[in-house]
Amino acid sequence: MSSKFTRPTITLEHILILGLVLLALTATLVLIRDMTDPGVEIAAASTFTPTSISTPVLTPSPGASNQPVGQIVFTCQVTGQQGQDQICLINADRSNFRQLTGDLNHSHIFPSFAPDGGRVVFVSDRTGTFEIYELDFAGELQQLTGGLGDLFAPEISPDGEVIMFTNSADPSASSIWLMDRDGSKPRQISILPGEGAWDPVWSPDGSQILFASGSQERPQLYIMNSDGSDVRQITDMDGLHGRIDWSPDGSTLATYQGEEWLNEIILLNTTGTEIRQITNGVNNMSPSFSPDGGWITFVSYMDNLRNEDGCEIYFMRIDGSDIRRLTDNDYCDWQPRWGP
Repeated sequence: MSSKFTRPTITLEHILILGLVLLALTATLVLIRDMTDPGVEIAAASTFTPTSISTPVLTPSPGASNQPVGQIVFTCQVTGQQGQDQICLINADRSNFRQLTGDLNHSHIFPSFAPDGGRVVFVSDRTGTFEIYELDFAGELQQLTGGLGDLFAPEISPDGEVIMFTNSADPSASSIWLMDRDGSKPRQISILPGEGAWDPVWSPDGSQILFASGSQERPQLYIMNSDGSDVRQITDMDGLHGRIDWSPDGSTLATYQGEEWLNEIILLNTTGTEIRQITNGVNNMSPSFSPDGGWITFVSYMDNLRNEDGCEIYFMRIDGSDIRRLTDNDYCDWQPRWGP
């Protein structure tokens, strides 16, 4: 046998095989990078089971940003103790986290933005009952109510002139009230005997109100005019909840549906006839649209299955894609509302 080295012949087949090997190696390295990079975006579920036979095509509004903008205000359980909830704020790009309240002896919940984005309203039990407060980001706090009973879920009207809220003074059924921005002229607008009303939100033009009502076992969604007239039920389905929202263009409603620990975010039109489930995970709740209509922030336990303290704030595109985690704490973050 000759000891002389013979150079092998390089063929086109060899070149193609080498190229395939290099492509496979590159894909593997990218996968390893994404799995280890803490800042990587979370991949959304690729399939879901629709809750209705109707599945509308949902696309961001023409003005929707490619990257989420604005601020998200939410309830943050910074001490991990019930009854000590605080109000927190963070930019949609995950920067500038701020805790807006600091009274650890009382609970502060149900925050929402003023239309200008420079202040929030919320409720706190610092006087013994849940009253409505307004707080600007310079730290000035103003109590707006007193003596009406326990109040919840305040929302400022799109024109900034009126605050809507629910009143639980009647233990048999909460009702929807309005008052002027300074807390004057409180008046009840919803009367649903034997049934409560909760989590109301304004339509984008302020002419209508979306809310949940009915039995605790099977609540449904309703829409009425802003003066309380023309109340109409728009859904008839199992597993609905409150903490709902209305898209900025007025076409779409967001809520969540399911059993305990199995809730999913759903979108529907204003007649309740077209419904689409846009999450497919574990316990996704409390959706809120971005001001441009292209994104939704929500609460999820997807990274902390069945952990009562494991709720965090996420956001995603309105088609359910591009899910990203906004908060990452060892306590519960919930009730998000998106603002300017």
